[in-house]
Amino acid sequence: MAEAARRGAMRRDAISPQTRMALDAGHIESATLVECLAVDHAALLLAVVPGLPARRLDPLRASAGAGITIRMRLSAELLAEHAELAPLSEHPSDTVRGWAAFALAGIPDLPLDQRLARIRRFADDRHFGVREWAWLAVRPAIVAEPDLAVALLASWSRDLSAHLRRFASEATRPRGVWAAHVAPFKREPERGLPVLEPLRADPSPYVQDSVANWINDAARTRPDWVRLTCERWATESDVPATRRICRRALRSLG
Repeated sequence: MAEAARRGAMRRDAISPQTRMALDAGHIESATLVECLAVDHAALLLAVVPGLPARRLDPLRASAGAGITIRMRLSAELLAEHAELAPLSEHPSDTVRGWAAFALAGIPDLPLDQRLARIRRFADDRHFGVREWAWLAVRPAIVAEPDLAVALLASWSRDLSAHLRRFASEATRPRGVWAAHVAPFKREPERGLPVLEPLRADPSPYVQDSVANWINDAARTRPDWVRLTCERWATESDVPATRRICRRALRSLG
């Protein structure tokens, strides 16, 4: 019989001492976003790389109050300097797999297609957190070459995996979460249509929500385009999935 999924804490003060120790030792995955954000990165790094000089952790400890993406990138840089990355792609800890994603995606002077190839396994990870770290890890490269990113990710929009279809949408959002904006897509969101069109009737609510959020991002700067696109989609694809996407996409426009 398969082991039941662990029910995670919904508040930081509800994380048991045993769970916190297991998370910081890299023995278990986080089960909720609260647990994911509560991981002590310095403690986990020392567990994964026991020989890591303590002084190297000073910048990471100093960043304790900074955003989670900053801490993930700092941890990934340390990991890349002191550990072999390939085995860590299968580590039991979702945070460690996220570090590996940032480290592999951050290798200098890689063409975007190679960065995306390296991140694909993380984009299709079983854990919700690793899938988020995957798109955040390549976001700077996507911001630098947004049209190339859309061209490369258009095929991901047709993949059998809902995780990869969602990645294509989430990674190219004009605004996104915890990430730099894609300014050209705020001005001209139609440039993202090669990714979005195959997803307009996606059967997965996980993907639908991302597509709706992509369109809603554009509503702040191009409400005209959003209304016209949703009107067209509603006419050309009159199915529940498309109606749900358009309803959520238009939520900021009244």
